[in-house]
Amino acid sequence: MKKIKVRAANGSYEVLCGRGVLARAADAVAGFGHKDAVFLVSSPRVWRHWGMRVEKIFKGSYRATILFDDREAAKNLVTVERTCRKLVRSGADRRALLVAVGGGVVGDVAGFVAASYARGIGLVHVPTTLVAQVDSAIGGKTGVNLPEGKNLVGAFYPPKLVLADPEMLRTLPLREFRSGIYEIIKYGVIGDASLFRFLEQKMEKLLRRDAAALDFVIERSAAQKARVVSRDERESGLREILNFGHTFAHALESVTRYRKYLHGEAVGWGMIAASKLGVANGLLSPRDAGRLAGLIARVGPLPSWPD
Repeated sequence: MKKIKVRAANGSYEVLCGRGVLARAADAVAGFGHKDAVFLVSSPRVWRHWGMRVEKIFKGSYRATILFDDREAAKNLVTVERTCRKLVRSGADRRALLVAVGGGVVGDVAGFVAASYARGIGLVHVPTTLVAQVDSAIGGKTGVNLPEGKNLVGAFYPPKLVLADPEMLRTLPLREFRSGIYEIIKYGVIGDASLFRFLEQKMEKLLRRDAAALDFVIERSAAQKARVVSRDERESGLREILNFGHTFAHALESVTRYRKYLHGEAVGWGMIAASKLGVANGLLSPRDAGRLAGLIARVGPLPSWPD
């Protein structure tokens, strides 16, 4: 197990990466002093695979399980309100601790709920997708979408703990697994040349979910995210590099009404578009842009560019 520390204005927290960390979740959470006040938050899709195990792990300490739709189209204020009202009906007060079990949508909604409910309650992330384990569960960015755009309402709200267990990825569909690899490629580009070279050399192993390769890229990516957000928590400068490919990606997601691309797939196209823009402006060599496009192509076919 690897411990990665993240500095935040409201207190530092750890990202625990390693196989089997899920089994330690209850003990880790017990140290926060939220006895009998744990509320599990997830989606029906995730709960079918992990619900019985998670409830067994937290047996005796969790109060209720709250499920909501984890499609991007459901990441909105309606879902936030429904979740908050379920917390009220379940008896949650200021001592409550939300344990968010799921991918990026679950984490974003649960994070915003935790930041808002009773003016702020405890939050622990248990990410179940590759994108969430390497990116969205780390850094304290929460938010939901409006019809006018993505993530326009939210808050910076750090969790108390992130538990990234690669074993939880074994139930992840192939397309969603590949979607997470694009975010890992991003980390290789923005700040870890060794990671990028590893991906060039070991992409086939990673696609087969080879344990050693998967553990390596999760830890390296999580460490990159932690380094950046520890230095710039509220995106006033350095943290903007985490948006590499995302300006185009958000436009692609919006114009297709979040129905065509998984987030990582949009980021894959976004990085290609950003690199072409970089070449056109003399900021990136055609050779490096070609290396990036070639690596993205090896992950698998992307959904077509919109008309």
